[in-house]
Amino acid sequence: MKKTLFSLVFILVYGVHAQILNIEAYRIKTDTLGWAGKIGLNFSLTKNTKSLINIGNQTHIQYKTPKTLTLLLGQYNLLVSDNNNLIDKTVLHLRYNYYFKPRFIGEWFVQGQRNAVSKIQFRGLAGMGLRFKLSKNDHYRYYLGTTAMFEHEETTLDTTQELWRWSNYFSFTIIPNDHVSLVSTTYYQPAFSDFSDYRIASQNTLYFNISKHLSFKTAFNYTYDSSPVINIPKTQYNLISGVIYAFN
Repeated sequence: MKKTLFSLVFILVYGVHAQILNIEAYRIKTDTLGWAGKIGLNFSLTKNTKSLINIGNQTHIQYKTPKTLTLLLGQYNLLVSDNNNLIDKTVLHLRYNYYFKPRFIGEWFVQGQRNAVSKIQFRGLAGMGLRFKLSKNDHYRYYLGTTAMFEHEETTLDTTQELWRWSNYFSFTIIPNDHVSLVSTTYYQPAFSDFSDYRIASQNTLYFNISKHLSFKTAFNYTYDSSPVINIPKTQYNLISGVIYAFN
């Protein structure tokens, strides 16, 4: 039976958003073929000593066949305080997986993103690589991925950079029972031309199922960029908590 999942996510705590997109957090695991997806929307307006406006959208669509998986992800987030943009970020990602064997998967992707607060006017990525499934157990899943990707980056300071990066990740999902699950992914992305130029990102999300359709999540995201745009901190992190309502 074709299964489609739509989710509304109400964010309770806002923070700095990572520059490395964690695709593992957005894969929908389903044994059925065809379309699946989820849509998240949030808007808030706060007025006290300052005005605070937050607008967010997240759209995820995927199509699965016996041998392939095509995934499209779009994100937009704007957080404004007294006409100052604290967050202004847009991401569009397209990924294609081909299953050579159940545990041996080819990956191809393209991505475009903008992050005005981090002074990234445009960053374009294109890459290909391999993904390995290290376990079959549905309660304990482990993945390892390695990809070569080309990066084109334009900043708001009128600088441009092009280079090749080696993107590696380790991801695991632990589901000890029907009420709790933990999803974790860590990326390491050095430049092929200079391994002292690298990025590290880690996202760890804990889910608590309140009922069949309602769950609570807490996520901690951490990123480190050894060579950020000038005046941007090398280390960024955020803690997000929210409620998810899902139906199909």
